[in-house]
Amino acid sequence: MRQRSLNRPENDQTPFMDIEAQIPENGETEADSEEKKTVTKRDINPVRWLIRKCNIDPQGRFIRTWDLIFLLSCLIAVSVDPLFFYLPVINEDRKCLTLDNRLKITATCLRSVLDFISLGDIILQFICPFTDEDASDQHGQTNLVKDAWPIAKRYLFSQYFLIDILAILPAPQVAVPIIFSDVGSQTYWQMFLGTVVLFQYIPRVLRIFRVWSRVDKSAAIFKAVTWLNAGNYFYLYLFASYVLGAFWYFSSIQRLMDCWHLACKRNKGCNRSSLFCDHDDGNNIFINEWCPVKTPDSTAFDFGIFQDALQSVTASPFLQKCLFCSWWGVRNLSSLGQNLQTSPYEWENVFAIFITIFGLLMFLYFIGNVQKYRKLEINYMDKDDKARMKAKEKNAEEWISKNELPDHMKQEIMSCIRQKLRKKEDIDTENPFPHLPKHLSTEIRRHLCLPLLKKVPMFGGKSENQLHLICDKLKQVYHNDDSYIVRQGEPLDRMLFLTQGIVWKFRTRETTLGIEKGHFIGEELLTWGFNGSSAPNLSKLPISTETIKTHTKVEAFALLANVLRTLVPKLQEEDTVKSEAVQENTPVEGNLESAGDGDNAGHHSR
Repeated sequence: MRQRSLNRPENDQTPFMDIEAQIPENGETEADSEEKKTVTKRDINPVRWLIRKCNIDPQGRFIRTWDLIFLLSCLIAVSVDPLFFYLPVINEDRKCLTLDNRLKITATCLRSVLDFISLGDIILQFICPFTDEDASDQHGQTNLVKDAWPIAKRYLFSQYFLIDILAILPAPQVAVPIIFSDVGSQTYWQMFLGTVVLFQYIPRVLRIFRVWSRVDKSAAIFKAVTWLNAGNYFYLYLFASYVLGAFWYFSSIQRLMDCWHLACKRNKGCNRSSLFCDHDDGNNIFINEWCPVKTPDSTAFDFGIFQDALQSVTASPFLQKCLFCSWWGVRNLSSLGQNLQTSPYEWENVFAIFITIFGLLMFLYFIGNVQKYRKLEINYMDKDDKARMKAKEKNAEEWISKNELPDHMKQEIMSCIRQKLRKKEDIDTENPFPHLPKHLSTEIRRHLCLPLLKKVPMFGGKSENQLHLICDKLKQVYHNDDSYIVRQGEPLDRMLFLTQGIVWKFRTRETTLGIEKGHFIGEELLTWGFNGSSAPNLSKLPISTETIKTHTKVEAFALLANVLRTLVPKLQEEDTVKSEAVQENTPVEGNLESAGDGDNAGHHSR
């Protein structure tokens, strides 16, 4: 109990104030407390909290799986968009135009769901950390950026953000119904809106290539199958034909509406609203004379390349229209539009020129890529290469079996190894770890080392995130048999986690101790690292009291002293954040109880 001075005048009625009691026992002043609260409030950022809570690994399994899902959704999305071009339908009996409401609802719902998936990818870009390859530390380790603003700035000021926003604009849902309405009856208005819908394919197709490049870099199974890349280009060729056929049908309806508007203008008793089936206030039989479709008459109105669509499928069921128009697109892309008989209408000729040029570019691009991948396959048909590849694959499988890696890792490792062997890269398959992609090597390192880290007594109170941080900094080392790792009396600059082999640990004229895989050595280095200093001194490394020598070939993961020196401040920062979070969650009753005890103590001291 604190002792206080009670000497004061008898007539002094001012309330007694215990100055000493107001100073916390830890020596922290009120100003220091306020400053700490300010820092804590500044750190409580919703985006930063979400990034820390999600703890997304930019090269982890979740991101790779999401990229595959998002790539599939992008491919489906560009296949859904042409459905909007098939919405207008001609009623042959009443000579009016209407929209296929069932198809409109289906296409709108599908497009909305896929746009929500795209929106989820945009949100993910704002919270997913990224690896800054340019900003590596002094040990060559790349920096993983987890701060909210650098992540957001990197995405906001990139071209990908604009592409993603343009790709999810609801252009077809809004534009197509307007085009075929009273509002969009003017030709120039129809052409503008139609062009907007068509040109939205540019950001949507660019997005596919961007996501494909992400998947191609991260998923080794895609690299291993060379014909899959060629198949991707073939799909784009068929898809271009599908879109071209849909736009041909769409333009055919627009051209027919141009003729109807012209005929209505020449007929005094015609009301333009009667051309739409929603307005039943006119007789449009006169259209057959001005706009003959079944019996073409170029002197009355020349429909040019749109004649086939108007004669065949304008009033047909959807599946029939889609297949017929897709066939038209394949035929004219493959023939470079040589069979097209155009009318003098300028926009029709622009469309025909575009078909010829685009078909030539697609054909050259497709053939060039097929030849490239075919050449790669032919180059690796040598029997000696195949025998050498099988031997190396067997070595890699033995390494996987020794380390008891799960099946999904085995498949990805072997796929990556085969892909490198087909390129005739010189790799050591007895230890394939250094040749694996970063995301896969990180996953293997955590699988092998996390159980060992949890055995270390000094790491007992560390969180999963802190263990991952330590694990990701471990470096794989390889020692031949009968070689010294460290001698007695030498500085101890590493801690080893054994994954394969046996080592001897002994002192001069004392019993030798054998250590096998699943154990660790050099724990004294942790005492040096966590001595209370934020930057341990490398000149004061602990001296090894034992000699460590390999008995067999040894594979291990090493925590080097210079790496531990950089890890210590980060781990201490994590501990500080965790302790502050615990203090903020302390129940109010506990504070009241301690305050009550303080009051009672003051009362008794008086």
